[in-house]
Amino acid sequence: MAATEAVKKQCIGVDCPNEAGSSQCPTCLKLGKESFFCSQDCFKRSWSEHKAVHKSNATSFNPFPTFPFTGSLRPVYPLSEKRTVPASIVHPDYAKDGIPRSEQKFLGRHNITVLDKKQQEGMRKVCKLAREVLDIAAREVKPGVTTDYIDEVVHKACVERDSYPSPLNYVHFPKSVCTSVNEVICHGIPDQRPLLEGDIVNLDVTLYHGGFHGDLNETYYVGAKALADPDTVRVVETARESLDEAIRNVKPGMLFREPGGIIEKFSKARGCSVIRTYCGHGINQLFHCAPNVPHYAKNKAVGIAKPGMCFTIEPMISLGTYRDKTWPDDWTSVTQDGSKTAQFEHTLLVTEDGVEVLTARQADSPGGPAIMLPETRQEGTINGANGKPSSG
Repeated sequence: MAATEAVKKQCIGVDCPNEAGSSQCPTCLKLGKESFFCSQDCFKRSWSEHKAVHKSNATSFNPFPTFPFTGSLRPVYPLSEKRTVPASIVHPDYAKDGIPRSEQKFLGRHNITVLDKKQQEGMRKVCKLAREVLDIAAREVKPGVTTDYIDEVVHKACVERDSYPSPLNYVHFPKSVCTSVNEVICHGIPDQRPLLEGDIVNLDVTLYHGGFHGDLNETYYVGAKALADPDTVRVVETARESLDEAIRNVKPGMLFREPGGIIEKFSKARGCSVIRTYCGHGINQLFHCAPNVPHYAKNKAVGIAKPGMCFTIEPMISLGTYRDKTWPDDWTSVTQDGSKTAQFEHTLLVTEDGVEVLTARQADSPGGPAIMLPETRQEGTINGANGKPSSG
């Protein structure tokens, strides 16, 4: 029998790459929580952010203690109270009771809307605002910050832009943004858990402004440890680059089943799998509508891209299985094997000769590509399943 090599602890100090020493936070010790630092100086430097963990743990609880979680992530309740949007801001039809009746009227794979020039300007406007809000939220991503705080930041930024945060009460989703950490594929509910050094988090932002929805998301590295982990970088950059590859193919005449083949081929070459349950979607006056845009190969998506059509492509890429499982909150989707997953999304407008990325990054947008070492490019295999629209 082979011996098991001792696992070395890592310092949990902010942006600290060192191994942990014997120094621990005394407050965490009282709470029964491990928190090893490499030195007292590192502990002191990290204190302003680390202390958020104490507040979270003081009154927090796991609402699903008997649920068989697939990874290490746990929900940290209670959720904060539902945030309100001033009546002066135009609300979508589901804001009051959670039922998107306008979407239900247009069910059907073949009803793909072509926007006129004025409507296209409406989409450009809301997507520009959505990019601003995502960038504001992304600047808050660091160890010790709770996803509930990020939700507060997103909500405030939406209201400041005379916009309604589209996820809020959409089919009863309780928050203004989706925050998906580590093994969460999508639709993570912001709660009291602080982000930890080494995490990755996806922020999925959608605004409703001027009668139109604008939707985008990105995955961000939390601290230096995440950037130093080859597998973490591999899944994040594969998701980012697979979306870029798919967008390059968008033009009039593209079949909506084509992006999936491009994304799967690219991801498979990196040893990653593609989540099948959720897909890109049409977006305009409706949050989700035709067409469906699956991210895996050999899908049965219907439709051909034409100038004036708006839709999202938003691949969800996993280090392990493509199979998913949903938490008892009926929203949080995780990988069945607990493997990390990453996602990126843009809202796209088909033009006469190509595509316009309405939610494109700006020169000062936070985040951005990380360097992926050659040895992290691995060959893998993936399989198939069915797709449904992603709510974000």
